Amino acid sequence: PGIVTFFCLMKVFLGISSFQALAMFRRGLFYSYLTIYLRHFLGLSVTTTTLFATLPMIVSVISQRYIWGVISDRYQKRRLLILWGEIIAGILTVVLWYLHILPDDKAMAGYIIIIGLSVIELFWSMSNIGWSALISDIYEESRRGSIMGKLESFGGLGRMLGVLSGGLLYDGFGQQFSGWGFYHGALFFISSGAMFLSTLPMLMVPEGGVSSLEKEQIITRETSRYNPRIFQIFIVAMALINFGRNSISVTLAQYLTLPGGFHLSSMTLGNIVNIRSVAIILTGLVSGMVGKRLGAGNYLTVGTGISVLSLLILGMFETIELVCLSSFLMGVSEVIISAASYELASIYIPPEKRGKLFSVFNATFFLSWGIAATCIAGPITDLLIQAGRSAVSAYQVSFNVAAAMTASGMILLFVLFAYARRSP
Repeated sequence: PGIVTFFCLMKVFLGISSFQALAMFRRGLFYSYLTIYLRHFLGLSVTTTTLFATLPMIVSVISQRYIWGVISDRYQKRRLLILWGEIIAGILTVVLWYLHILPDDKAMAGYIIIIGLSVIELFWSMSNIGWSALISDIYEESRRGSIMGKLESFGGLGRMLGVLSGGLLYDGFGQQFSGWGFYHGALFFISSGAMFLSTLPMLMVPEGGVSSLEKEQIITRETSRYNPRIFQIFIVAMALINFGRNSISVTLAQYLTLPGGFHLSSMTLGNIVNIRSVAIILTGLVSGMVGKRLGAGNYLTVGTGISVLSLLILGMFETIELVCLSSFLMGVSEVIISAASYELASIYIPPEKRGKLFSVFNATFFLSWGIAATCIAGPITDLLIQAGRSAVSAYQVSFNVAAAMTASGMILLFVLFAYARRSP
């Protein structure tokens, strides 16, 4: 029985880790270069380019909270949501490529991509909420942080391969114009194929969900610790941290490819991005061990501090060596923040509300990819450029603002942990 159990657990982990690797492969392949395509090929403004993250993420958060989270909690279905989310999104991604090449006006093509991604996200969010709840269903509280760290390592490997592939395809292996990979569909098609392929390893994973009897047993063990005020403070802190560190996610690639700045090629940009991926892989391997020694709260604080440092380096220095260091630190902090914050969320959220409340927790991350860039980094950069500042300087100011916001989230974490110690 012990051997059978071991192989069953290995089969489940192989399934979810393979899914994670494919998901991050697709994201690295597609989104690492989409911002450059929208800005430099289709000619959208910095702020407008951020809408490709903002609008889809708003749709994602609303649909997770009011549609898929409710369905997940009511029917206790996790894997089914993931499978259908990936399949529908894969089909619509191919449709989006075809629609965006129809108009002659390049700006209109950009708006079609932004609107199309918003429609896709309505269904893709099925997969997001299913994934978050499924991990908590499968693994006990004491193992969740370690599992998330390992999954980040597999995701980092997938992301690395995706970024390398995207860099090669963006300009047709250096034989075509910049943007060729998007305009002629290669990046759309491969991204879609990765979504279809990712459904296969999920067939190795159980459905998840919590039965009525299991719910009663878990509630007596975990729900007694549920404190709405602590959860609310935690959510605000995570919103500040994620909005700060991710506000530059859309604009950083633009900054590194500026003609008057670093002016990196797509391949060189990919190499720098992959320094982050290497950091994710390495940190993920030891994250569980370090996280257990420090505790989830201390671990999250450390990760947030590293994120602040990485942003300050970008905002204060203009050497490629320090940009590489910043990229590495971003990868380290990404794993730590992801693993530690998920572990805390799984503790703060009662089992019977995993669908709804994980959608709230997810919102702090998903919205940060877009709204923070649209409302903070994008406008700051555009306004400073219009005021006569150099483009390089304008981007750097936005990086420093991002560091300040992330630091404010770290301060709120201290408030949270102090409050939690006084609470019964």
